[in-house]
Amino acid sequence: MPSVYTPIEMLEKLVAFDTTSAFSNMALIDFVRDYLAEHGVAARVLPNHDGSKANLFATIGPERPGGVALSGHTDVVPVEGQPWDTDPFEMVERDGKLYGRGTADMKAFSATGLALVPELVKRTLSRPIHFALSYDEEVGCKGAPEMIAQLGATLPKPSLVIVGEPTLMKVVSAHKGMLFFRVDVTGKEAHSSLPHHGVSAVMTGARLISKLQEMNDRLRDAANPDNGFDPPHTTIHVGQAQGGTAPNIISRKFEFVCDIRNLPEDDPLALLAEFESWARAEVEPAMKAVDPAAGIAITVEHHVSGLRQVLDSEAESFVRAITGDNGVHFVSYGTEAGQFQDAGGAVVVCGPGSIEQAHQPNEFIAIDQVHQCEAFLRKVFDRCAA
Repeated sequence: MPSVYTPIEMLEKLVAFDTTSAFSNMALIDFVRDYLAEHGVAARVLPNHDGSKANLFATIGPERPGGVALSGHTDVVPVEGQPWDTDPFEMVERDGKLYGRGTADMKAFSATGLALVPELVKRTLSRPIHFALSYDEEVGCKGAPEMIAQLGATLPKPSLVIVGEPTLMKVVSAHKGMLFFRVDVTGKEAHSSLPHHGVSAVMTGARLISKLQEMNDRLRDAANPDNGFDPPHTTIHVGQAQGGTAPNIISRKFEFVCDIRNLPEDDPLALLAEFESWARAEVEPAMKAVDPAAGIAITVEHHVSGLRQVLDSEAESFVRAITGDNGVHFVSYGTEAGQFQDAGGAVVVCGPGSIEQAHQPNEFIAIDQVHQCEAFLRKVFDRCAA
């Protein structure tokens, strides 16, 4: 007999797979592929370059364009160093909540859709339903673009995409983009009593970070407070920094990572170019005057597009008709939605749970949110059967 799960049982299964981005997601992908096969659904497993991870794409219904894709990422953030009360990869129900890594972000959406497959395959659909599961969203949305590139070629192209990130089942029409870049500063070592004989990588790095703070403050001061985002401006933030050897050594190495969360209409690469141009003109010449080997290296690590609001897009109209939510909701976190949009798709973000629980110890989702998602997806299927 084919396996049958309730949405909560399926969520328990998915949470049990430790799909932290540093690890493989293949055990989860194999489970989903085999489960779908039990119900007569052939899934396409799309491995990465070394086969350690994979996306999965599956279609239920007629093989034609115009379908609805349910998009979710399979990876989760690390749990190391967090004070969990329970095993994060063993889902626990308590006081109307389901605790475990990935319950809110974002395995509940995919689990609910997968649990409904047995009834979905019995329907006569006029437009297909696609399941699009990706890897490495949490480390820069690396997996989804490989799958998106095949839509319309080797994979059927949906006409609209619902990204099931946690929004409390509200319709999110826009979100910020993301650019991570690394700055490596190379100085010249010297005794700290003779700073003019060396180039301090740490002091130079502090000057560079101060410039980024100035740029952030400029964007903050020029922001439109009524644009729907919180905060209402592109943000520039340095979250990691390290360097130096000892207090009495002029430091040779310093590095930091900067995170730009840009409004959809702002270009983060232009901000990076502004910063780099300033650094090359105002900072680097004095470094090289002391030692030609000194300098600043800047490397882009991740760049993810924001989701631009498209009024009355097919995705927005479709989802609003189901949820009855006519509010305007923007969020500051990123998703693969902007990547689908860049490829020409109509996209919204709508899923169970709260982003406030994401990445936290004792992450949870309210059981009522799972039930709301179940009712929502049944209505999605109803509209695809009409």
